[in-house]
Amino acid sequence: MAEEKSFKYVISGADISAGYAAREFARQGLKHGELAIISNEPASNKIFGLGDIDIETNTNLSKNYICGGPGGTGEESQSHQWYKDKGIELILSTEIIKADLSTKSFFSTDGTIFKYQTLIVATGSTCVRLSECGFQDTNAKNIFYLRDIKDVDQLALTMETKKKRTVVVIGGGYRGFEVSASLTVNNYEVTMVFPEPWIMHWLFSAEIASFYEGYYANKGIKIIKSTKATGFSTNSNGEVTEVKLDDGRTLEADVVLLDGGGRPMTSLFRGQVVEEKGGLKTDGFFKTSVSNVYAIGDVATFPMKLYGDMRRVEHVNHAFKSAEHAVKAIKAAEEGRSIQQYDYLPFYNSRAFDLSWQFYGDNVGQSVLFGDNDPKSPKAKFGTYWVKDGKVVGAFLEGGVEEENKAIARVARTQPSVGSLEVLSNVGELLIGSRVNRNRVLVSCHI
Repeated sequence: MAEEKSFKYVISGADISAGYAAREFARQGLKHGELAIISNEPASNKIFGLGDIDIETNTNLSKNYICGGPGGTGEESQSHQWYKDKGIELILSTEIIKADLSTKSFFSTDGTIFKYQTLIVATGSTCVRLSECGFQDTNAKNIFYLRDIKDVDQLALTMETKKKRTVVVIGGGYRGFEVSASLTVNNYEVTMVFPEPWIMHWLFSAEIASFYEGYYANKGIKIIKSTKATGFSTNSNGEVTEVKLDDGRTLEADVVLLDGGGRPMTSLFRGQVVEEKGGLKTDGFFKTSVSNVYAIGDVATFPMKLYGDMRRVEHVNHAFKSAEHAVKAIKAAEEGRSIQQYDYLPFYNSRAFDLSWQFYGDNVGQSVLFGDNDPKSPKAKFGTYWVKDGKVVGAFLEGGVEEENKAIARVARTQPSVGSLEVLSNVGELLIGSRVNRNRVLVSCHI
């Protein structure tokens, strides 16, 4: 007879949002044995040591783990012992082959049945594989995705044994942007290649991208834009030696890092939960179409209250906030209370070399650049506003101090009307000017 285990709460997956959900359950009050986290991963850095991860950053895999970087929330570290002390059962290295949401049951490969009263889906995203991108020679060695801890461990080991230090980063997204800087700081020769016309194309304007591309070039990073990588050459050991490009060129490479984007892991629940835009559709409390089933982090497609549409967000800031909100909603429902719906202000940021940028809101409409975005400037400082339908809907700032970053967040949240783009540019100059001028922006947000 199959073994059966029952829990009041089950978190499916070990995405970083799972760790944050566990933390919020512990804060809300949790009896020993009430909560279990079930994952096929043996041990995920995403749920351990969260006290060492800055929730305002994108990924510790590309910044902190490989080469060391800033971080730290001041929170208690969530080690194995932390989960044990809180009475949270970690059921890792356990593959679930079937989820029956109608009977609130999970079935594992070893025959164990896991029952729950409330389920939180926190499975996160998986990387897009080479074979899905039309690559040849997908079995070549020394190609890494940077999506899980085992991949990063193997990368670190490979780099320790390599005499040459030539790395090709395929992709110009978040991970490509950050890991290229980290590797360069650690004396690796880096080339970036991506098919888009500029780096971080999904977020940056052309003017913003031109600064970072110039700055990276000054640091020795080679950038090849509007070009696709199509395959690899290998040596007798099956190790990659070259990256082939669609224009006929080849790039020498001892290591290849792939930033091909991610895909939400929702297949276990397909056909049982309403999906939208690649994720599990939720309400403003992260409840799905199935009673007592919630989804958080990368897999949740939720109402973006600020813009009146449905969106899915891949960022650790949202992972943290959605986990916190979902658990609060669950506990409130149990106690007959109500809480406000999730009201998220989109946020992205990064730190690379001695640079630091933050973005809030939506990057739609017309962009208005202000400040000095010359990559050769000793202390470049600039920003961009996005204007749609006569209102400021998004704001970006490089090199801002805390009060300046708070100011652009407030502008993006309040969406002030703007009559002239020239006036808006002048307001941007005020923002990064004297402290008196910053206070004017902070207090009024009128344009």
